[in-house]
Amino acid sequence: MLPHLLLAAVSVHADVPGVADLPITPPAAPLSTRDWLVEPPARGARITRSEDGAQLVLDNGLIRRTIRVAPDGATVGLDDLTTGASLLRAVRPEAVVVLDGERHEVGGLTGQPNHAFLLPGWVEQMQAQEGAFHLVSVETGQPTERLAWERVRHHAAELAWPPEGVALHMTHGRTASDSTNGVTVTVHYELYDGIPAMSKWITVENRGERPVEIDSFKSEILAVVEDTSRVEDRGLPYPTPSALHVETDYAMSGMTAANANRHGVHWREDPLYGTQVNYLRNTPCLLEVGPELGPAQTLEPGATFESMRAFLLVQDSTERERRGLARRRLYRTVAPWVTENPLMMHVRFADDATVRRAIDQCAEVGFEMVILTFGSGFNIEDDRPEALARWKETADYAASKGIEIGGYSLLSSRRISPVEDNCINPETGQPGAAIHGNCPALASAWGQQYLAKLRHFFDETGFRLLEHDGSYPGTLDAAARPPLQKGVEDSRWVQWRLLTDFYARCRGAGVYLNVPDYYYLAGANKCGMGYREVNWSLPRAQQVLHTRQNIFDGTWEKTPSMGWMFVPLTEYHGGGPAATIEPLDRHLDHYERMLASNLGLGVQACYRGPRLYDTERTRDAVRAWVDWYKRHRALLESDLVHGRRADGRDLDWMLHVNPGGEDRGMLVVFNPLEEPRTRTLDLDLHYTGLRGSAGVRSTHPHTGEGVETTHPLDHGRLRMTVTVPPGGMGAWILR
Repeated sequence: MLPHLLLAAVSVHADVPGVADLPITPPAAPLSTRDWLVEPPARGARITRSEDGAQLVLDNGLIRRTIRVAPDGATVGLDDLTTGASLLRAVRPEAVVVLDGERHEVGGLTGQPNHAFLLPGWVEQMQAQEGAFHLVSVETGQPTERLAWERVRHHAAELAWPPEGVALHMTHGRTASDSTNGVTVTVHYELYDGIPAMSKWITVENRGERPVEIDSFKSEILAVVEDTSRVEDRGLPYPTPSALHVETDYAMSGMTAANANRHGVHWREDPLYGTQVNYLRNTPCLLEVGPELGPAQTLEPGATFESMRAFLLVQDSTERERRGLARRRLYRTVAPWVTENPLMMHVRFADDATVRRAIDQCAEVGFEMVILTFGSGFNIEDDRPEALARWKETADYAASKGIEIGGYSLLSSRRISPVEDNCINPETGQPGAAIHGNCPALASAWGQQYLAKLRHFFDETGFRLLEHDGSYPGTLDAAARPPLQKGVEDSRWVQWRLLTDFYARCRGAGVYLNVPDYYYLAGANKCGMGYREVNWSLPRAQQVLHTRQNIFDGTWEKTPSMGWMFVPLTEYHGGGPAATIEPLDRHLDHYERMLASNLGLGVQACYRGPRLYDTERTRDAVRAWVDWYKRHRALLESDLVHGRRADGRDLDWMLHVNPGGEDRGMLVVFNPLEEPRTRTLDLDLHYTGLRGSAGVRSTHPHTGEGVETTHPLDHGRLRMTVTVPPGGMGAWILR
């Protein structure tokens, strides 16, 4: 807990409860020369105040957010303490809420003469916004968990949850004569240790005597320094500020953050920025976080509404790898369940004999999870007592073998009967024309029954995974569905909340969530690494290249554990014998290349078929790869630095980096050619944390661990000559 120091001798300019108890901001320190991606910063996050008490400072040595508390609450600074750059150019309200059709600003200051930059002297002269919700109190504390995480997979990284850091809560209210008497808006901030990131959200509390309608809100508004000054548009896309990466847990309908966050993260033109270079003043440099539509929620007396959460990451570089490493660190900090990465088999048929054989084979070779896959005949919505009893017996059998079991369910992209249980298109008044063609309505009677069946299934059977295909993608629904939903205005918010409440329940119960959508911040473990399903009907040699290309491309923003790949043990989407591995022993060379391409890069695939092996030779090969993976798991599931992308023409490679481990890195090199290939690679080992020299030893599932040799580094770089056999993989540990 942040210490509260009573400083009665100091004259406090702002008479806001909670401010005077904070320690005074120390003198500004020099910019840090320590790379936070390699070694932890010298200190953690803290909240301090200016000597006169007029402003608060949230600071973790990497970023600093300065918030004015007199004459009102307003962010007046957002600084990168690594580069010294200021990201903020103007003051805006801390939030905006529209209540009963009336717009209300929360905090903020007026009187800034030029919105291209913000001078300290101007801040001293600025005034509170007339009619706004004004700051009335301040509280500090620590981050709290926004959802419970039941840690049942002990291979996951040992990460703090909730994240370590500090929290600030600033409550704003109105005068007794105002029509919103009794409503307060609290703006919440969390600043995390060891990463230039923070989160922000609002809660609205109704302390009055009548219901209040929350029509819409903006929980974060920042006037950010633009990336470029373009006089004319000429129809070309205008870049948004790259120094600030923003995501929310209100993300849906996309396997990338950019696609999934379009419903809640908006870069707007700034009408107050009259001195911008763009002639039409179209520069998108005003960040607004809030739903596009709604939420249109009725807040009853005594109730509290909570917004989605925005996560802000300050990017200290324009270099692609460093930006990706920072984003991956963000996920490990605010969604650490993404580090769970079980080895999973998708069993093709759901009859008892096939499922038990799959469980036995997984236990034999070291796999950790069996999934009753799509098209297997498994029906999670079958809630007959005899069906639940059957699957509980199966789950108990799997648990006796040390195996988790789970199953598949399709939500979106199907049409439900009767018609009224489907999302109704606002334009046509009929089902259909949705994001996935058709989408069941989660607020309908069917939707409520569906979620209840899922909850009941997991409670009764002991299953530990849900593969939730076609997760709710943000489809609007024009139907009124009392008491949950009024109509189109609140439909997206209601359906998102229904689903994410269910996901939070799963996360708290240790149920693994495979979701082909960007629900990580709402509790999901994994979505697609980025692949086209029909590519798995291509000839086997092409599938291997696509595997490594997909992983190379996907891990710019995802950790290896965040994306699944695919290995079709049996035919999938056609392709015939040339595309399939069965019979497994006959195509063991290809099977091992797929194991190497996925496990060597720390990625789990959906190994889909009725069995993992068909002969002892196949069993021993799969077990050897799994044993090797588990020996080096912490390193293989660490970050990847990108080397050469697979193209089938020469060696392709990537570098695992783990500066906090004894083994700091692993170079993994693949040879797609039909003859041995030798190459000298120039490796930048900065993100391994190695300095001066590196110990290097080879490692392989079949040849074991090699003899370690020591190599000098030239300014953190290592020139290393490698030879890889035809169609093979070479791996070298660096320490």
